[in-house]
Amino acid sequence: MSTKVFDRAAIYFKIKFYRFIMKRTLSTEDASTSKKSKNDDFLEEIHNNRLKTADSIQQFKFNKKRLKFLNNLDEVVDTKTGIVYWMARDQRVQDNWALLFAQKLALKNKWPLYVVFCLTDSFLNSPLRHYKFMLDGLEEVSKDLKKLNINFHLLKGKHATEIPNFVKDFNIGCLVSDFSPLRIHREWTDKIKSKLPSSIPFVQVDAHNIIPVWVASDKQEYAARTIRPKITDKLSEYLTEFPPVIKHPYKAEKNGEAESIDWKEALDFVKPDPSVGEIKQFKPGYRNGIGMLESFIMKRLKKYDKRNDPLVDALSNLSPYFHFGQIAPQRAVIEVQKYRKSASEKVSAFVEEAVVRRELSDNFCYYNKNYDNLNGITDWARKTLNDHKKDKREFIYTLEELEKSRTHDDLWNSAQIQMVKEGKMHGFLRMYWAKKILEWTKSPEEALEFSIYLNDRYSIDGRDPNGYVGCMWSIGGVHDTAWTERDIFGKVRYMNYAGCKRKFKINDFIARYGGVAYNKKK
Repeated sequence: MSTKVFDRAAIYFKIKFYRFIMKRTLSTEDASTSKKSKNDDFLEEIHNNRLKTADSIQQFKFNKKRLKFLNNLDEVVDTKTGIVYWMARDQRVQDNWALLFAQKLALKNKWPLYVVFCLTDSFLNSPLRHYKFMLDGLEEVSKDLKKLNINFHLLKGKHATEIPNFVKDFNIGCLVSDFSPLRIHREWTDKIKSKLPSSIPFVQVDAHNIIPVWVASDKQEYAARTIRPKITDKLSEYLTEFPPVIKHPYKAEKNGEAESIDWKEALDFVKPDPSVGEIKQFKPGYRNGIGMLESFIMKRLKKYDKRNDPLVDALSNLSPYFHFGQIAPQRAVIEVQKYRKSASEKVSAFVEEAVVRRELSDNFCYYNKNYDNLNGITDWARKTLNDHKKDKREFIYTLEELEKSRTHDDLWNSAQIQMVKEGKMHGFLRMYWAKKILEWTKSPEEALEFSIYLNDRYSIDGRDPNGYVGCMWSIGGVHDTAWTERDIFGKVRYMNYAGCKRKFKINDFIARYGGVAYNKKK
């Protein structure tokens, strides 16, 4: 006998029972400490809004278009005894459509719910900075899940081995995963799928984008102007409040209980490069991410129209938390939208950046397998760069010189210093920074390689669709149009020092970070 995943059978738990559970159980936001933190009120308001939406995912109409059945199986065999969510991109408990769907299945079948994260000994050459930020966030996740009677297992090794083994060892009836358009995650997914038992459904949920990437568009979009109406037309359907992940009423058997995790040992396991150390600018985890969101709304949203000035504290600073999935972009948009009446233009600008532009990047990486090399750019851009490939460069720098901020340009050097020290470069300067790399290296291919390497090595939001597309826009004209032709750049948009001078007080920025202009022998 089998149970349909979306069978609308009788619900096992009455609404009053869920209300009882939620009143007796501290939310994952405020259960970590008895002492109130500065953003507790904001966290409590968010949690109360979830409860107003539904008592649990069982009382919430889940939008089936958020998910895909990767092996065309939509039935859970009732001889199994658990549901597992493979957490990868979306490293949070609440506001997580993938975890919510996994709990929906577990509640329906009266089974325990497991969450697993598979730690590999290397991930695209991530240094200590990135691994520490991620593992500290996952430690918070594990504590929150424990309070909700959901077992968190930190697996170590190859995804294609560890996850199918977990499914077998714990008699799992369905594997649920989140979604990433990046090549490495898709390779993991394909290998896991090939090794799963033939009867086990494998369901992928886009828990990162507000509009699932396969719903927003069925093709690679040319620019923001082409994807914008497709996204905005669907926002009313998808931009909803989340129901809560509740305390799970079905406890795992003793052999299914999660072992205590030694987080220091986990960091030792990956052996990250210690030369790129931790940062003070951003503190990891869901609560710190929500705190950053609250500070943006209260302090910086009113200045968001000045976000292209690196001297004005106007950025949301949410990209590290979006990248690691520690907070949901959908949560950020829900909260910022509440201020549309008093700050309409600034709210619209934030939605443009956090939804349209960010989801455009996922679209590009999903539909273009060459998202990180020049085979992925348009014909006009490839032609114009090739036409100017042999143009004389006034300055040519090695990767080491760029990495150590040793160019003739004190503004560029200061921007590089900011990224190295703080883990994030101002968005406007990141465009200038990448375009200068095109101008100062031997070829467009080398420029793209260097820019991706430096961004991924030092920026805490590196290895992200936004990062790849940012470099491809700057160097390869992705999502842009042809401009006036000039040396080296061809028709790719040009940026220069004088243009930055007209936009902000560059000397103040240089003084803040201490970039020095070095003489370069020609």
